[in-house]
Amino acid sequence: MHRSRIGIVLVDHPGEHHDAALAFWAGVQGVRPVPDGPYASVGEIGSLNLEVQRLEQGQPRVHLDIESDDIAAEVARLEGLGGTVVERRDGYVIMADPGGVVFCVVGIQTGDRFEEDAREWE
Repeated sequence: MHRSRIGIVLVDHPGEHHDAALAFWAGVQGVRPVPDGPYASVGEIGSLNLEVQRLEQGQPRVHLDIESDDIAAEVARLEGLGGTVVERRDGYVIMADPGGVVFCVVGIQTGDRFEEDAREWE
């Protein structure tokens, strides 16, 4: 048995647009961004974190992080639903839904909100 939830919405931008995008999304939320490496928190949407991520390369996009207390079990569950593994990285897995939309399966990142909102899976 394991638990999971969609916990984070990330707005990804390559370096050349990151600062302007970060200022924009912080302004949308009316907050000061809280930087943490390539990520910056720009508030919450209900129980979801909203973050802007600096990309080394790639196209701007929005993606979701699914948090889980058992990444391997969650990846297997999502594969059973039609998701595919794009890349396994140290500590998380990049996946795609059946239409090719990319998302990540990560460890718990939202603490108490995970405990309150996560669903239990067999």
